[in-house]
Amino acid sequence: MAFTAKTCYYFDRPGPANTGDAAHFAIERAKELGITTIIVASSSGETAQVFSDAMNGTGISLIVVTHVMGFAQPGEWEFSEPVAQKLRSQGVKIVTGTHVLSGLERALSRSPKVGGASRTEAIAEAFRRVIAVGLKVAVECVLIAADQGAIGIEKEVVAVGGTGSGADTVCVIHPSYTASFFDLQVREIVAMPRVR
Repeated sequence: MAFTAKTCYYFDRPGPANTGDAAHFAIERAKELGITTIIVASSSGETAQVFSDAMNGTGISLIVVTHVMGFAQPGEWEFSEPVAQKLRSQGVKIVTGTHVLSGLERALSRSPKVGGASRTEAIAEAFRRVIAVGLKVAVECVLIAADQGAIGIEKEVVAVGGTGSGADTVCVIHPSYTASFFDLQVREIVAMPRVR
């Protein structure tokens, strides 16, 4: 039987304190596998900047996936515009997109007129509770990046998500579009919080 042995890192607890290490682990695995793209979630731009700084000179492309306009407050984009300008000047691609594992479904389930849970939210909750919040985020970011045309679906990417803020989960994913969700494959978990 053929197999591959790899290192998986476990953080003692979730959260932004793990961001620098997550960036290091993401770069390490991308280099090891010859992966040319890292996708990272960032709401404000802080995590994106940590990754951009860490990736400087590696030759690996950074794609940042962030919340859409109005996600936190009507008419506002949470991402820092000065940070966005700086990142773009460094060649970083910034993608915004509706959360594919909640979006409209969450609006329906929260509505007192409609109510009820959805299958999409059940999938998202399973990722969050059974594995890690950051895994749900990383998977969602890959789907958004593919749907927006920022990545193709032929090559593996390293995807990074976090719990609340920062980065604490790193994985290798074979992408798909949202409409082909079950073609997506989480092929490796590189790092995650051991206790959630």
